[in-house]
Amino acid sequence: MSVVHHRTVLVGDHEVFYRESGSENAPVLLLLHGFPTSSHMFRHLIPALADRYRVIAPAHIGFGRSSAPSADDFEYTFDSLTKVTRTFLADLGIAKYTVYVQDYGAPIAWRLALADPESVEAVISQNGNAYDEGFVPEFWEPIWAYGADRSDENERALRPALEREAVEWQYKHGVADEATVDPDAWEHDLALLSRPGVDRAQLDLFADYASNRQLYPAVHDWLRTNQIPLLAVWGKNDEIFAPAGAEAFRRDVPGAHVELIDGGHFLLESNLDDVVRTIEEWRSTF
Repeated sequence: MSVVHHRTVLVGDHEVFYRESGSENAPVLLLLHGFPTSSHMFRHLIPALADRYRVIAPAHIGFGRSSAPSADDFEYTFDSLTKVTRTFLADLGIAKYTVYVQDYGAPIAWRLALADPESVEAVISQNGNAYDEGFVPEFWEPIWAYGADRSDENERALRPALEREAVEWQYKHGVADEATVDPDAWEHDLALLSRPGVDRAQLDLFADYASNRQLYPAVHDWLRTNQIPLLAVWGKNDEIFAPAGAEAFRRDVPGAHVELIDGGHFLLESNLDDVVRTIEEWRSTF
């Protein structure tokens, strides 16, 4: 089993916590997590892939063990999270990498790619959208409403997303055997979501999510132009990002490999071995 290092680096005024494993001479695999988790979601994937990659998994500002400044002191937008990630990569001397994205990690990765198209050598998307297809309306309608109008009423409709029932649901829905999901996963998230001011930070990101959709045409153009290796490995029962979001990648990258697995949003908790096998098979093709 590969050794995993747990490190912190100062990016501007903020600490970015990250996990790292693998040889410094190996190709870099950058793991970008989603909501409401952190690099903790990759704790099992990292050692499983560290024999072929230098695996690096930062926690975004406001998440996990990274700094969580107040919304008055940090602009919680996807542009801001991307800026921190770009500086983080530069500080580590990383110029090229394969990116593995999930949920919020996807729009951060797309911004990285648009800012420096040659930096991203391949993409693995695990329930990380780049198309309007895939958004499950029942889940997203309150988010779109809040982004359009940050009223008290729309905020009240979203606040349950930060609470226990909703966080636990994200891990358990769509999973054939819920007993395979480690409860420590959502307990870890809940503990860090409860830090003072994190609720406001998360609400700001909910409000900003619509900005990601505005980037999609440019992302599609980048994909069509570069035709980089792309794997969409997807929990097919996800009630946040449906399988149509995975299938849509083939529109711009006809050679994309799409693997739909019998799982939910946090596929690594219930189907780690399936994901690792899929990545190994995909990587052997190029």
